[in-house]
Amino acid sequence: MTIQLNPPKLYLSAPHACPYIEPETATTVLLDPNYKVDNALFSVLLNSGFRRSGKTIYRPHCRNCKACVSVKIPANAYLPNRAQIRCYKKNQDLHTTMVPTSFKQEHFELYCRYQSWRHSGDTMDHNDSDRYHEFVVKSLIETVFMEYRLKGKLIGLSVCDLPDDGMSAVYTFFDPDFSKRSLGTFAIMKQIEYVRQIQMDWLYLGYWIEGCKKMSYKTNFKPMFGFVNQAWRPM
Repeated sequence: MTIQLNPPKLYLSAPHACPYIEPETATTVLLDPNYKVDNALFSVLLNSGFRRSGKTIYRPHCRNCKACVSVKIPANAYLPNRAQIRCYKKNQDLHTTMVPTSFKQEHFELYCRYQSWRHSGDTMDHNDSDRYHEFVVKSLIETVFMEYRLKGKLIGLSVCDLPDDGMSAVYTFFDPDFSKRSLGTFAIMKQIEYVRQIQMDWLYLGYWIEGCKKMSYKTNFKPMFGFVNQAWRPM
């Protein structure tokens, strides 16, 4: 392991429109993109409320708003509710496999279908393979894809980072034709299952904002901890 004596530099972004709360303005702390990040450092950053998107590691840093809360699930304490148990049983016919990150046309086509369905008309709705590669395939640390297949057909994929203390769910996309299977919920349950199998502690779920419908599913997983006032607290 290479020892770096200089601490990583952090940069503050210019103010920009908040993607979650209108008409708020947001700012973001960004890690120096040229700093070499290993799994140990990434684990420290995750536990300090940071997140990864492509090769960018960041944390919200808004002067007048603290709505974004980094959340994580203690895998060994997690207890599924009735709806989650039904979801898991419904998807028992799926074959789940972890594969190395790489560009595959099959993955890309599924991603494009999902974005056109879930994000129609916004900046995520595109079929640009270069942007897909930057967002989904590129990573600074150890990352895997978790595939979900039905009779060999790819119907879902999760991008997952592997910090030292568990797993971090980066992004999940799936075939809109199978939306009734609640594959987003099933993916989280399979990720919790993996963390238990490797005898680690945490599944990181990124940010949660109270009142944001797109993020409300996260609080259906109990127990859950949130990074509030520089400390992890039960939610």
